[in-house]
Amino acid sequence: MIDTGEPAPDFSLKDQHGEIFTLSGYRGRRVVLSFHPLAWTETCTRQMRALEENWQEFDALGAIAIGISVDSVPCKRAWAKAIDLEMTTLLADFWPHGGVAQDYGVFDSERGVAERATVVVDEFQHIIYAKRSEPGGVPDLQEVIALLREEEESRVEEINVPKI
Repeated sequence: MIDTGEPAPDFSLKDQHGEIFTLSGYRGRRVVLSFHPLAWTETCTRQMRALEENWQEFDALGAIAIGISVDSVPCKRAWAKAIDLEMTTLLADFWPHGGVAQDYGVFDSERGVAERATVVVDEFQHIIYAKRSEPGGVPDLQEVIALLREEEESRVEEINVPKI
């Protein structure tokens, strides 16, 4: 798995609407990459709904949360509609098959899917958090939100330090 401190590999993938999402296009904003194995499964559904439920919190912290799996764009579109995702972007790491998951070191080559993992990219396009989830478990978004808050508070403190 990719290590914290490393530059985030840039990528461009289509979302559930067929629009291109390019990571470097979000420079200046933090991006939470939520890798999941496959659409239409119970655990992956809970994982993506958790992103949707925390959308406002992420936005308030200057972050955007993205779901990524090896499913195709039409599959992502149908799944997003079926589970009522309105604000969460779902990316299709379909071709080259799992290429982004491979670049981030979270591709399970035996099963041909991404592992369940969360990677946070800072506004300078560096990895500040990378963690695999336990099998069958949903990533702990409160841990991610706490990290984003802590970074935000540190940034505010740096700005407010009086210059001597």
